[in-house]
Amino acid sequence: MTVTPLAAHASDRPAPAFRGRIGRDARSGHYAVPGRYRIHLSTACPDGLRIAVVHTLLGLDTVCPATFLPAVPDCPAGGHFALRPLYEASAHRYTGPATAPVLSDDWSGRIVSTHAPDIMRDLGRRFGGDRLSLYPCGAESEIEAVERMCAQGIEQAAQHAGSAGGEPVERDTALGMLLETLRALERWLEGRTYLIRDEITAADVELWVALVQLDTVHRYHLDASAVQRIADHPTLWAYARRLAAHPAFGGHLDLDGIERRHHARCHGLEAAGAAVRILDWAAHAAR
Repeated sequence: MTVTPLAAHASDRPAPAFRGRIGRDARSGHYAVPGRYRIHLSTACPDGLRIAVVHTLLGLDTVCPATFLPAVPDCPAGGHFALRPLYEASAHRYTGPATAPVLSDDWSGRIVSTHAPDIMRDLGRRFGGDRLSLYPCGAESEIEAVERMCAQGIEQAAQHAGSAGGEPVERDTALGMLLETLRALERWLEGRTYLIRDEITAADVELWVALVQLDTVHRYHLDASAVQRIADHPTLWAYARRLAAHPAFGGHLDLDGIERRHHARCHGLEAAGAAVRILDWAAHAAR
């Protein structure tokens, strides 16, 4: 997939508290052993939803069990009470929020990583085996390009376009970037089932979750005209609808949880775009 590089943009995601990796063998410290590791996540969180989809696509229920957390964090400062023992065991006098997602090591009772992209790659490369290849050889640069497009061109651009405190020029510029990204993806998907291969890859997981967030979260802060222009990409939204019908995707779609998490975290003003729904996700999601 050929894409136009996006301008450098600071990420809105906080830096991960832990960023260990699962290696190939015992020399790496953390190495792939069935049943040793556990995923802790909430599917109302976009990173948690990405990991949940990957986990199900690879069929890792017994190889690397998943613990599903509430949609809305239950700690006053954010994070989950259930994760505090892991954080406190992993860092002396840890005072930050115990946030998800988390990849933990049941042997040591400590955290390996809280960095979602690394967790997804390690699940795919270390535990995928002969299952679906979500990170096929030679496709890494294409997958990374899609990750940047989703993070900057969709998620960050949509957030800035709907920011109540932003200047009108800045909001218009962000909306322009968002629409340009959607147009590029629309053109690329014409005649294709998936983004970069003839089967599902991690690029499809990234884009699908970004589109879910765009329609279920970000449109609430955009005007109706902007949402109608976003919706005017029939190939792209047909692709999102088609993936929603796949059990690994739609089976994890917690619309009520996403809404509750959004309202618990967001203090922005609701705009007219909230009334312009793009997809009826509940009707298309696999159960």
